[in-house]
Amino acid sequence: MELTPTVKPGIVEQKESHFSWIRTRMSIERTLLSWVRTATALIGFGFTIFQFFERFNDMQGVAPPRNPGTPVYVALALVGTGTFALIVALLEYKGMVRYLWSNEFKAIAGVGDRPGWTPAMMVSTILTFIGIFVFGTLIVRLAGSLR
Repeated sequence: MELTPTVKPGIVEQKESHFSWIRTRMSIERTLLSWVRTATALIGFGFTIFQFFERFNDMQGVAPPRNPGTPVYVALALVGTGTFALIVALLEYKGMVRYLWSNEFKAIAGVGDRPGWTPAMMVSTILTFIGIFVFGTLIVRLAGSLR
């Protein structure tokens, strides 16, 4: 079973514009995936900082920190920044996809209806929920440690 999109007959005459449209579409995907990599790094690094310093403070023979909340705030900032950046990137992506699939470009798109969900969008959405969950978890842990 081959998954080849059907191309409209008029596209053959407009193949330069059609391929430009495809390059632009793929560029939007690459940009979103770049943001996914950046957000993953920020969220992961923030969570790692939190875990490292939490475990470090529990070790015997280690002097108590002067500012015990600083690593937690840095971790929250990194996780929050990564999650926020991913939300903004998703909104930009959806806006650009909507623009490329508008009636203005329908003739050169050369394919059927626009896809509801792309793999990049699914990964971005899942990572956004993970970022929100991690951020909430860190807030709860911070509130518990301040008591």
